[in-house]
Amino acid sequence: MIPYIKFVNYPKDYDWLLEIIMPQSSPFVKTISGDIYKTWNGEAIINFKWNTFGKYYYLIIWATFMALLGCFTTAVTIPQQYIDKDVQVQLLIASIILGLIHLSFEIRQIIYNPIKWIRNFWNIFNILACVLPIFSAAHWLQTDDKHVKLLSFSCLFLDIKFLLFFRVFESFGVYFAIIISVAKQIISFIVVLFIIIISFAHAFYIMLSPIDTNFSFDNRVINNDPNNPWNIVPTYGKVLDDGTIDSNPYIIQLPNENTNMFISYQSALFAMYKFLTGDSSSLSNWSYMNNPSIVILSVLFSLLIVVYLMNLFIGLLNIAIDKDNDRVSYLIQKAETLERIPEVIYYYANVDKTREEIKKLISDGQWDADVFSEMREDLLKKLNIQNYKTDQKLLKEIQEKQEADQKLLKEMQEKNETDQKLLKELQEKHENDQKLLKEIREILLNKTMI
Repeated sequence: MIPYIKFVNYPKDYDWLLEIIMPQSSPFVKTISGDIYKTWNGEAIINFKWNTFGKYYYLIIWATFMALLGCFTTAVTIPQQYIDKDVQVQLLIASIILGLIHLSFEIRQIIYNPIKWIRNFWNIFNILACVLPIFSAAHWLQTDDKHVKLLSFSCLFLDIKFLLFFRVFESFGVYFAIIISVAKQIISFIVVLFIIIISFAHAFYIMLSPIDTNFSFDNRVINNDPNNPWNIVPTYGKVLDDGTIDSNPYIIQLPNENTNMFISYQSALFAMYKFLTGDSSSLSNWSYMNNPSIVILSVLFSLLIVVYLMNLFIGLLNIAIDKDNDRVSYLIQKAETLERIPEVIYYYANVDKTREEIKKLISDGQWDADVFSEMREDLLKKLNIQNYKTDQKLLKEIQEKQEADQKLLKEMQEKNETDQKLLKELQEKHENDQKLLKEIREILLNKTMI
């Protein structure tokens, strides 16, 4: 028996149309807490819901998604010469229909609780895995233009969403739970790290951006600016017959946006990201010997970010993983998955029997009002148990009086034991006196006879 009042109660009058548009709630959906799922009762609720209806709905949703993944991937991946045009069109239409079905699931969750939906990180992948295939397939059908970049991102998010379906299995779900819980714990550190990277990107941008930004990659511009892309590209000279090198470049490599990645602030940020991953090629066009300021910034960045903060980041990850590597995080994640599934069952309890059971709990002192107090108060009102607080106060007074009586009885028993002990001593003394008196009489009697 699960001792959570009204925790698995659902509306008796179920309206499937209303459930599709506006999902009906329950305490199970509203209360997803680690304190509940630390206990066997919470785990029992999860297992019951999953085995009763959850796994069947989940398999149906998974099957429809596999159909979406199969149709879209087949239409996009197979080369045109190996697939008929009509078949490809049918697959794209099927992808749009199946995508709209899954998009309706997300819209349903957004309508129910938009703030909670936004706060769930995995919903980003869920919504993109629906919207991108629908949009890219519709664009392809309408314009007959295969937008490769859009299709590639669509396939990426579809594959990630396929992986997310394994969250309900404990062997996989534990790791998904760790990913999210750890990310929440170290988000502040990530912000600090990002601000420092932005600061270095800003410093390099100020130092290495061209002085004159009015240059063209098509027309060579010669000036004294050491950051001009035309001045830092590799040049190749001609060796003359006397062994000298012609001062005029024989071949000049044309510059592009990657020649000086510090032309814009956006590319400077990306250059710092590459530096963070160990790629310092964005700084290779400048001579380190002639630019000590670049050396200083590079050393500071590598020591502060790459060496110190990244190792600190790894240590924080280990601490966070050890902290959240338990089944509670997995059960919470499974509960969040179950709340996305339409709940069409309800439970009925006899009012009279429930009222009698609660009164019995109150009289036995087992009704703890501090746990789920709001649900307990609501249940008492629905069962017309109005004098609960008064009864509790009276019961407390009776219990205090009983304790006082027990204490008085104990004192009386102790006094009685003392009196009994004293009486016993008096009896023993009386017996001794009687014995002594008897001996004296015998002595006197013997003397008289003599």
